[in-house]
Amino acid sequence: MRKSALVIGLAAASVVAGCSGGGQLNNFNAGRTGPDEFAILPTRSLTMPPDLSVLPAPTPGGANITDPNPMGEAVAALGGNPERLQDRGIAASDQALVAYAARTGGTDPQIRETLAASDAAWRARNGRRPLERIFGSSVYQRAYDPMALDARQEQLRWQRAGAITSTAPAPAED
Repeated sequence: MRKSALVIGLAAASVVAGCSGGGQLNNFNAGRTGPDEFAILPTRSLTMPPDLSVLPAPTPGGANITDPNPMGEAVAALGGNPERLQDRGIAASDQALVAYAARTGGTDPQIRETLAASDAAWRARNGRRPLERIFGSSVYQRAYDPMALDARQEQLRWQRAGAITSTAPAPAED
């Protein structure tokens, strides 16, 4: 009798422990109360420029020469030109590509908001089922499973179509 009470107590404790922290499975920011440690960037040390006339005019909210530029530094480290990051608009070399992509109706400047709204509507219509609510599981996998690609099948499809996939291994024939 004592042994069965212990087993029932352990089973109840594991059920309760399994239900804790529900809804955090795919929410990577859950439980965070402080700042994002990766968003804090140290500034460069102050130095006196050789010529004060080359300093940019101060602009409210603008960049400072001591501000870090991690994107520019990464581009420079990889052999690119970090000044190209400052360019606004579409580079001349990419104009034809953008024109071809926009040939059937243009581009939607609000695409992110549109997709976020349609995703929220889909998740509202296809909410969690009763057992998912009880056990606190996420609907993420069920929601996006039909949209997932099988990487191996997609690679084979492109290679069979004649596309060059130089970084991918040769397809193994079934």
